[in-house]
Amino acid sequence: MRLKNSLLLLLTATIWGVAFVAQSAGMDYVGPFTFNCARCLIGALVLVPLIFFMDRGKKRQREIPVENKKVLILGGVCCGLALFLASNFQQFGIQYTTVGKAGFITACYIVIVPLLGLFFGKKCSPLIWGAVVMAVVGLYMLCMTGGSGGINRGDLLMLVCAVLFSVHILVIDYFSPMADGVKLSCIQFLVAGVLSGLFGFLFEEPKLSQLLAAWVPVLYAGVMSCGVAYTLQIVGQKGMNPTVASLILSLESSIAVLAGWFLLGQQLNAKEITGCVIMFGAIVLAQVPVGSKRENTVAEN
Repeated sequence: MRLKNSLLLLLTATIWGVAFVAQSAGMDYVGPFTFNCARCLIGALVLVPLIFFMDRGKKRQREIPVENKKVLILGGVCCGLALFLASNFQQFGIQYTTVGKAGFITACYIVIVPLLGLFFGKKCSPLIWGAVVMAVVGLYMLCMTGGSGGINRGDLLMLVCAVLFSVHILVIDYFSPMADGVKLSCIQFLVAGVLSGLFGFLFEEPKLSQLLAAWVPVLYAGVMSCGVAYTLQIVGQKGMNPTVASLILSLESSIAVLAGWFLLGQQLNAKEITGCVIMFGAIVLAQVPVGSKRENTVAEN
């Protein structure tokens, strides 16, 4: 079960890593709020037929679970609010800083998650803390290439983004065991999309022609990055230690670099390759069981 969840989270990180290309291309046509509005609403629409067929299948098999609709709606709203804030801080922040610094600062949620988790009774083994340190070193070598100056407005926005994505991971960790993952994901996209749309109309000038010009990156970001990847995140995080989950999800930075090399012909130097190797080593270390099976179950709960 743990291996299956880890693979789902790895697939999530892969989709997000490739989505950086689409995200960058989409910003050439529309504003941050408009882009996030479109991608989130598309993500919600993609999940509606899936929810319909899943419910029909459960009725045919007479496996109709008792759902707490209040918990589902509350969880969807909380996840959607966290996603709205985190994704838009990221969209704005990346405009004012380098891609390398943005990737490193955003991925700092792998450190922030266990720190915030301590306040909610989430304990981590020494191996996981070691994996966190390795991941930070790997991310630094991977993303912080060349001179990039000091801290600017974009760096501060990305730091806020990292904190918000940490909150998003912990909120999912809290609500995912109590609600249907696909329905929870659909509601969070609807909430994030509507809020982004409202702010888009207030502070931007969204035009249909601009969205049509950016239909390829918007469609990929909506269907794959939102509809598929965030749902896989919610399903994959069930029963997983949130720190381990954040370590696996942080691989999106490594995958983004690899996608740039494979799809765009961008070259990796020795420092970046070493960073990728250290990152993958951190994920492997985080998966090593500590103590007995019973002790691991207690630690993860």
